[in-house]
Amino acid sequence: MNTTEVLAEELLAALGLVRRHLRRSAGRPLALSSLTGSQAELIRTVRRNPGISVAEAAAELGLVANTVSTLVRQLTDRGLLLREPDESDRRIARLTLTEPAREQVEAWRDRRTALVTQALDGLGPDDRDALRAALPVLGVLAERLHPEQDATFEKEPV
Repeated sequence: MNTTEVLAEELLAALGLVRRHLRRSAGRPLALSSLTGSQAELIRTVRRNPGISVAEAAAELGLVANTVSTLVRQLTDRGLLLREPDESDRRIARLTLTEPAREQVEAWRDRRTALVTQALDGLGPDDRDALRAALPVLGVLAERLHPEQDATFEKEPV
């Protein structure tokens, strides 16, 4: 295994461990507890982008619009999403969370943030600075892994 492959394995292991421990500590919001992974990801996307269109959500999630439309129908039927026509173009549907779903997701996000804050407070300043310095690189890595960014793998390394 070359050094880049070792780094990839170590990064995936570390991120997986952080996510598992956080999931076990913070749980999931009741609104998301029985959802599929794709449904939960759509809920998170809409929370971050209230008023996002179905097409925009599909692009962000790397899914086809028909799949997102199916997810939207399922989530509106469950009372978690609102699907409203755009005021300037009624062919476009805008998505927002229902108030109960938003409250549950925000409370869950607050619990997760508090847990991570507490863990970060236990690190020394040098470790926190190292994490802060790594964030831009992790953002670039996330973009390179985005389904629509497949062509970026052929570009020069950043």
